[in-house]
Amino acid sequence: MEFYHLKFQTLVIIFATFLPNPLFCSENCNFPAIFNFGDSNSDTGGLSAAFGQAPPPNGETFFHAPAGRFSDGRLLIDFIAEKMELPYLSAFLDSIGSNFSHGANFATAGSTIRPQNTTISQSGYSPISLDIQRVQFSDFVTRSQIIRKKGFFRNLLPDEDVFSRALYTFDIGQNDLTAGYKLNLSTDQVKAYVPRVLEQFSDVIQKLYGEGGRSFWIHNTGPVGCLPYIMDRFLVTAAQIDKYGCSIPYNDVSQYFNLRLKEAVSALRKKLPMAAITYVDVYSVKYSLIAHAKKLGFEDPFVACCGHGGKYNYNRFAKCGSKKIVNGTEIVIAKSCINPTARINWDGTHFTESANKWIFDQIVNGSFSDPPLPLNFACNRMNI
Repeated sequence: MEFYHLKFQTLVIIFATFLPNPLFCSENCNFPAIFNFGDSNSDTGGLSAAFGQAPPPNGETFFHAPAGRFSDGRLLIDFIAEKMELPYLSAFLDSIGSNFSHGANFATAGSTIRPQNTTISQSGYSPISLDIQRVQFSDFVTRSQIIRKKGFFRNLLPDEDVFSRALYTFDIGQNDLTAGYKLNLSTDQVKAYVPRVLEQFSDVIQKLYGEGGRSFWIHNTGPVGCLPYIMDRFLVTAAQIDKYGCSIPYNDVSQYFNLRLKEAVSALRKKLPMAAITYVDVYSVKYSLIAHAKKLGFEDPFVACCGHGGKYNYNRFAKCGSKKIVNGTEIVIAKSCINPTARINWDGTHFTESANKWIFDQIVNGSFSDPPLPLNFACNRMNI
């Protein structure tokens, strides 16, 4: 499986380099806004606004303070905004100092596509699933225009035509898979509910299309079997570890999810003829980064930068920023490592800013996209 996986990456790069460039007949999109939907991989403050700020040392590298992100710095969505010369996205749920004229972020850490039947305190999953995010967006469209017509906060809200010209970005699905693991479901049982999850995903895309959305940039899910928190919590046998150190069964589920997601995207293109839908294979990029970490200048990809104890510097009961009282004094026990820029994994679950930047640099030119369009050309529909 790994051989074919890496061989596919090589073919993609060859095609992108040597085949005739389809962009000669396409146009730069000049997206005026981004509307993002997802989980902690793209949350810029949603969960923090609702349930309390992600504690320090989150945000230390770039923002030099907690900034609603579960990382030491910027996420992929931040680099996307930078590339489009737009400000970083304000979380829809954050009422303090937010500017939505250039878009809004509806993602919250712990979000799933399929609503969960647990509270956030029980499972850690956000109650703001993708269908709720879509409802929030719909309400945002309606209320923002009502408020603008009244003359209030006009400079903080988007013009009506922005919604059809914006880029709609998605990075969600990882938590739907891990939710099954936490219920002790088998690999086959988790796979069995993936089609239903993706039906719900497709339904949201169609509803956003009905609201005027036309350009969609969809990330597949990463290799969850390479994440320290999975390796720590769900033990596997030595025979189930691949040559790069990742868990084969959990990555197998991720790959199955991505296969079905790509099929769902193909079906959506037929249903939504005016939509430009880009499928972005971040799985391949993240796996390559982890597999070749040291060659790329990174340290052990399985050791979290911010954590406490254990083989992976990860403890789910003492996560990044956790404190305890020692001799009457409160101290941080889950601290940041000395050099986050040399690490791939930030806290056992999420990536560091330097890893996110490396991943973004691989996907921005379209080499891992279907169709192979760069980010700035993702409003163009192509029959490839």
